[in-house]
Amino acid sequence: MQKYLVSRNSDNLIIFFTGWGCDEFEFEHIKSNSDVLILYDYSDLNLDFDFSKYHKFDLLAYSAGVFVASVMNFDFEINKKIAINGNPYLFDEKFGLSNKIQNVLCNITEENAEDFARNYLVKTDEELKNFHPAKRTLESCRTEFESLKKIYKLNKHKIKDIYDAAIIGEDDLIFNVSAQKEFYGERLKLIPDSRHNMFFKFSKYKQIFDVL
Repeated sequence: MQKYLVSRNSDNLIIFFTGWGCDEFEFEHIKSNSDVLILYDYSDLNLDFDFSKYHKFDLLAYSAGVFVASVMNFDFEINKKIAINGNPYLFDEKFGLSNKIQNVLCNITEENAEDFARNYLVKTDEELKNFHPAKRTLESCRTEFESLKKIYKLNKHKIKDIYDAAIIGEDDLIFNVSAQKEFYGERLKLIPDSRHNMFFKFSKYKQIFDVL
C-alpha cells in the first residue's frame, strides 16, 4: 500500500485507511492538529512506517479501507476505531459489494467517471462541484481492485470486527444501508442526505469524530 504523512509534529496520530481509488489529494482539504497517516492503493498489505514516536492513535477506515484495517495487526493500542461507508466483509454479497456494484466499479471509464461520481458518490450537482477527486489513473485503480479481490480471498479468515462505531451515508448506493444497519446495530450513525463520499463536507478530522 501507499502512504502519505501529514505532519504537524504531534505525538498523536490518526491512521486513515482510505477507500479504493483514493489518494492523499482527495483529503488534502481536511485539517488536523494531529499527524495523519493517509493510506491508499491496496495492491498489497505492506505498511512500512515507524509508529514509535507517537503516544496516542485513532483510526479511520473508509469504504474498502474498512476491510483492510480489519486484517492489519498493530502492536499498540488504538483509542477510537471508526468505519465510514464500508464493511469488513468487503466482497460479501450481503454486507459488502454486491456483484452488481462490482460490475459498476469495473466499468468506470474516463468518459463516464464524472457520471459515476455524480450518481454514486454525491447527491447533487452542487456537491459534485465541491467533491475532491483523487489524481490516480484508472489503470492503477483497476489493478488495485483486482488485487483487493485476491487479498480478500487470502485474508477473509483474518477479518476482525474492530470498530467502535460506524458512519454510513443514508443514501449510500455502494454498500447496502439496510445490511449495514444489521451488521453494526447500535454502533451505526446514519448521515442524512449523504451518499458514498461525504468528506467534502468536513474541513477538520475532528468534525468526523464529533459526528459520533
